[in-house]
Amino acid sequence: MSILSRFLPNPFIEGAPITLISGRGSYPRLTAKRIREAGLDLNLIALKGETPEDVWEDFPDEKRRLVKIGQIGRLVKSLHKFKTRYVVMVGQIQPRRLFGDIQPDLRAIKILASLKEKNAATIFGAIVNEIEGAGCTVLDARAFIDQDLADAGKMTKIKQSCDSEHLAHGIHIARESARLHIGQGVLVRKGTVLAVEAFEGTDDMLKRGGGFKTDQKIFVKIPHPDHDFRFDVPVFGIRTLKTMIESGITTAALATDQTVILDKEAVLQEATKAGVEILGFNPGTENIL
Repeated sequence: MSILSRFLPNPFIEGAPITLISGRGSYPRLTAKRIREAGLDLNLIALKGETPEDVWEDFPDEKRRLVKIGQIGRLVKSLHKFKTRYVVMVGQIQPRRLFGDIQPDLRAIKILASLKEKNAATIFGAIVNEIEGAGCTVLDARAFIDQDLADAGKMTKIKQSCDSEHLAHGIHIARESARLHIGQGVLVRKGTVLAVEAFEGTDDMLKRGGGFKTDQKIFVKIPHPDHDFRFDVPVFGIRTLKTMIESGITTAALATDQTVILDKEAVLQEATKAGVEILGFNPGTENIL
């Protein structure tokens, strides 16, 4: 295991160039910061209409390349230009862009035609295969951000308010939902399922479930058992926390080492201030905390 991160391959060549393929949100910004803190060589492939402007501006011209979604050939050529050894894919891509608002090149058309099922997992999985077929290694997207992942136990400095039995029920429902690839999050209350995340995403699910005017609501988030962390890591950030607060949800349980908390220190401080408890549970056992 590399001292730089638990999620790097063994061996890991520290002097080899890394290219960040950036989607939306603050996740790419966080990853770029951590890689630079490690003193490693970093390049950027920005996705047009997705990559934040400040992430793009943070790289000099010779270290960045702009690619449209669907231009797989240009993406691979850009990786070769940077002499890339390792790739990190982080940040969201709008579902509408992925499933209907792209102009695929011939390479992308060939990939799409080969897929029996066309969903985010199969499309990104095929892109990963294409990148690795070009001689690069796609890293686990948790690489370098170990300190930003959910920790085991209580992460907020408030008295635990949720009942352990109700929390265990929520974790069980979340695991089953994830196993069936329905979604990564659920909202429960005293043994009752209020909402299950599907295509709409976490925040919309919380708003929907938060519409039930009741107390002791518990939000649980966990990826499915065969989750591919090379292109998808569950994220919890200030936006989701604010949605919880507005929806009267007082507890969040996150899978340890499998959920990124963006701007972790600020999120935990704000949660403590608002009386929202954030807990980490072991995703691989029946232990709640």
